Amino acid sequence: MSSPHIAEHPFALTSRPGAEWWRSAVIYQIYPRSFADSTGDGIGDLPGVTAHLDDLVQLGVDAVWLSPFQRSPQKDAGYDVADYCDVDPLFGTLSDFDTMLHAAHERGIRIIVDLVPNHSSDQHEWFQQALAAAPGSAERARYMFRDGTGESGELPPNNWESVFGGPAWTRVTEADGTPGQWYLHLFDTSQPDFDWSNEEVREEFRRILRFWLDRGVDGFRVDVAHGLIKKPGLPDYVPPADADSMGGGERDVPYWGQPAVHDVYRDWHVLLEEYAGDRALCAEAWRPTADETALWVRPDEMHQAFNFPYLETAWDAEALRPVIAESLRAYSAVGAPTTWVLSNHDVVRHASRLALTAENPQGHGIGPRSPGKPIADVGLRRARAASSVMLALPGSAYIFQGEELGLPEAVDLPDAARQDPTWFRTAGERYGRDGCRVPVPWNSQAPAYGFSPTGESWLPQPASWGVLARDLQVDDPSSTLSLYRALLAARREHRLGAGTLEWVDGYPAHVLAFRNGDVTVIANTGSEAIGLPRGTVIAASGELTDGALPADTAIWLVSAES
Repeated sequence: MSSPHIAEHPFALTSRPGAEWWRSAVIYQIYPRSFADSTGDGIGDLPGVTAHLDDLVQLGVDAVWLSPFQRSPQKDAGYDVADYCDVDPLFGTLSDFDTMLHAAHERGIRIIVDLVPNHSSDQHEWFQQALAAAPGSAERARYMFRDGTGESGELPPNNWESVFGGPAWTRVTEADGTPGQWYLHLFDTSQPDFDWSNEEVREEFRRILRFWLDRGVDGFRVDVAHGLIKKPGLPDYVPPADADSMGGGERDVPYWGQPAVHDVYRDWHVLLEEYAGDRALCAEAWRPTADETALWVRPDEMHQAFNFPYLETAWDAEALRPVIAESLRAYSAVGAPTTWVLSNHDVVRHASRLALTAENPQGHGIGPRSPGKPIADVGLRRARAASSVMLALPGSAYIFQGEELGLPEAVDLPDAARQDPTWFRTAGERYGRDGCRVPVPWNSQAPAYGFSPTGESWLPQPASWGVLARDLQVDDPSSTLSLYRALLAARREHRLGAGTLEWVDGYPAHVLAFRNGDVTVIANTGSEAIGLPRGTVIAASGELTDGALPADTAIWLVSAES
């Protein structure tokens, strides 16, 4: 089946199988509310994205992933969608989206949009219809409504906990004013889960996919892609006390990774193939191993899956080497690229995370009272080195806005400023994700560091971020921004994304060394400097000392024999 939009799409020429753009692309994640505000209301927007596209061209990325900008009451920063086929007025209009998309395509940048299929907002038309309808109705069948337990249904259907803390079930009041059924929400109470065993839900998302594909988007990042399907019977389950909030370290969770979820993505794969230009699906699937995550990117399913086991690995060569090796093996076995990532809008930024001195489960965040707070200068050194390693690996890589500036986690946000549902649902026990979502500093001397013309900012920016503003880094050859630009230019020139990794032996255990094509990468995760082979250094995350590689530093070099 052909699409009438093929001829209109600027990337309509399909690449040969095995060389599609998403296999080696560097993709830049934009969290719209924190990227650039064009109106002065303190919230980033789509015109703000358009205004900075040339900066992304200069950086050297291939595509942009936009976190949710669809119509939403913003109870969870847009991950509670009320209308999947419209732009929230906070971010602009559909016309603004089309303008941004066209401007990005003109610059050779593809656009991936976030899709949230596990749940909607409680303000979605469907959920409002469900509340007004009777138990057992077609309207309620679109969501996970269940009768309660106990003598009069006063207890929830099971003991599941929300990712954001507290129970995963909320009881409704029926139209006649009596206590009624319960609905499932794996996240906030304002985010009811769809029932994906319902064909009407599946057809609605086919319509949503087509709406954005017809506008010209190049793919979708799928939120909670390991969710959607719940185990029949909804058996009780209590996660371990130290579990990651998204279940990345656990097996046999009745609401994560159920086998039937793969049928959804096989269906979507067929739909995307109707459109030219190698449209792509990327899975947010938190699974314990590379082999389990690779199930999402088998040839007839999705195209990419974030490598969260890699993201969660400490800055330690002995830990990194097996994770990299296993990832390359597992994804190659199903014909998919490995998709590397170090930071995003849900995790502590790696410029802080890699220098934490205490355990910090994913989703908990860090704040003023957290134990083992990061050591700033150590974190930045390690982050620069870790990014140098990641961007040399074969496959695709994702960059989270601001990491190219070396932004750390904003640790000292005042309690009154926090907005993450995790903070509220755990009564302040977990700080949540606000610290990685603070708006980007563009100009050291401007209001809100250039994020907003009025100085408004939906989350306060640390005063210390002024020295990290882009305008101070753009012409500084030693800046983190200059490092990223050099790495991305060399990655493209040497075709590292499409390359093959070969381990280089002969170094101490605290050193990670590999070759990709004609580039040798050496990273020192230990505390002592090491000697270096002869060759031309084409990128370095820090200064070399008398020809030696210091601790927490990585280099790319081309050997004298190349």
